[in-house]
Amino acid sequence: MIALNPDCRYFLYRIPVNINKSFYSLAAIVREQMHTAPVSRDVFIFLNNKRNQIKLLVWQGDGFAIFHKRLEEGTFELPVFLHDQQHVVISYSQLILILQGISLNRVHYRKRFHRENINH
Repeated sequence: MIALNPDCRYFLYRIPVNINKSFYSLAAIVREQMHTAPVSRDVFIFLNNKRNQIKLLVWQGDGFAIFHKRLEEGTFELPVFLHDQQHVVISYSQLILILQGISLNRVHYRKRFHRENINH
């Protein structure tokens, strides 16, 4: 079981993948294309060309786990990328919105406390 939480980092891969790829093929993309360690306990997100299927890959300490979702209608929305970015780090909230089909362009985030905003 994949546990999603706000403390994880979520890496969304921009380039569509063959959604039939499994654990080690996706881990190779993480290592070779995203230049990140697939065993880092971060969550790596992949979409197919039609953007109607999504896979999440995560290392759970003793092996990889995959969450795979296929939409019967519609597509998954992507956040805005810079033209040369192969991947982007998204927040837990953004991932949940993507999975639920909520438009990222219309979401308004209200002000909240963030630990990194503390000046020492």
